[in-house]
Amino acid sequence: MKNESVVPIPETEYRRVWDRFHAEFGFRPSVNPAQWPSIEEPVASATWSLASLDDDPGDEGLDRLVDAVRQGLTACVPPQGRLFALDWQHVSFQFSPHLAGKPGQKPWPLSPYPDGDYYIYLTEDFSTGSFGHPWEGTLCLFGQGLLDLVGAQVDEVLGAPIRRAGRPVHRQ
Repeated sequence: MKNESVVPIPETEYRRVWDRFHAEFGFRPSVNPAQWPSIEEPVASATWSLASLDDDPGDEGLDRLVDAVRQGLTACVPPQGRLFALDWQHVSFQFSPHLAGKPGQKPWPLSPYPDGDYYIYLTEDFSTGSFGHPWEGTLCLFGQGLLDLVGAQVDEVLGAPIRRAGRPVHRQ
């Protein structure tokens, strides 16, 4: 990867990463609500509805969400570590969250907010990341460290999670 902050994943690596994601998360892409969620959400996970961002003047909430998730993911990766940024059926990337977006560096690829397709961030060991579902309109964050770092901030922007560990949260 040299010193480049963001690089496209080569085709052979792209297949390997996606095959592993399919296997480890049981990825089932679908626009059918009966098939959601489209992954087997890990035990250490929380999923929020993105509906509160539908009425977000100036995208202030969206900006707060993106900043919180990016800061949390960066904190979960060692200084020389990298993240995968997966865009379903499109070019995907491997990048250094500690460098991306800094002066003279390329910006972060994608967003935690799914803009028309599944957007996924993953640590290299697949233990921590995010899964944005564009048709369900949800964001799943997984990895206890990430949840501990940003869960409260995401709650402030999006409200309480709708699922934890893949199970519906019952509100009282």
